[in-house]
Amino acid sequence: FLFQEKIITASFYNWVSAMVAKLAKICTLRISPQTLNFILSDKVAGGGVSMWCELEQENFFSEFQMEGVSAENNAIYLELTSENLSRALKTAQNARALKVKLTNKHFPCLTVSIELLSVSSSSRIVTHDIPVKVIPRKLWKDLQEPTVPNSDVSIYLPVLKTMKSIVEKMRNLSSHLIIEANLSGDLNLKIETELVCVTTHFKDLGNPPLASEDASQDRDPEQMAEVRIDIRKLLQFLAGQQVNPTRAVCNIVSNKLVHFDLLHEDVSLQYFIPAFS
Repeated sequence: FLFQEKIITASFYNWVSAMVAKLAKICTLRISPQTLNFILSDKVAGGGVSMWCELEQENFFSEFQMEGVSAENNAIYLELTSENLSRALKTAQNARALKVKLTNKHFPCLTVSIELLSVSSSSRIVTHDIPVKVIPRKLWKDLQEPTVPNSDVSIYLPVLKTMKSIVEKMRNLSSHLIIEANLSGDLNLKIETELVCVTTHFKDLGNPPLASEDASQDRDPEQMAEVRIDIRKLLQFLAGQQVNPTRAVCNIVSNKLVHFDLLHEDVSLQYFIPAFS
């Protein structure tokens, strides 16, 4: 495949790659004719987090060519080190042109070619070869978009930088945190130990309309749904959000998992953290 990036999105694509690098050391890049997906698929049932980040290619590339395994399986799955991609794209913020292609240089590589303007108005090409592992088709079934379970409560999140600052302080008190919310727009972040109980309250955050309608038929709006999670996994998620998203929703499946659903311009991110067992 070969992609040629729209220059207006260079810094934004760099932001996306930097976010993914904070969320996953090793990730899967799924390439299809319509979308690019960054995937982290630790088994939630086994205590791991999962991520599904999606970019529509037409919003990011002026030229996009790819050919998958077959017409029925028209996709390519690559495993790569997220930081390597992020480091390569940092140099593309003032690029005149950027191309990404799959190459074979004794081993499979994601080759990023960046055309930069010099002071004399002449251009120079900077090339990064990022080693990748081509994932065989028999393993694709483990890398599909996660199924979102029916949540007990869905609620809009507060400003993520504020939330991150609070959770960082709570980390000094406990390794676990309780997130609880209801259908009246209330969200609590809570620490409970033998020595201390600390709760931060957010009021009037609002609930997504459809989620509220579905759940309100048989649920008291004041009743809290809660999930107890590893505080480090929540901080890792919050640290990856350098820009407050256009929309940020938290879906709680009581005592099972929390699902964060974020939308920022042309990028959607789903992140799953299982309950602590």
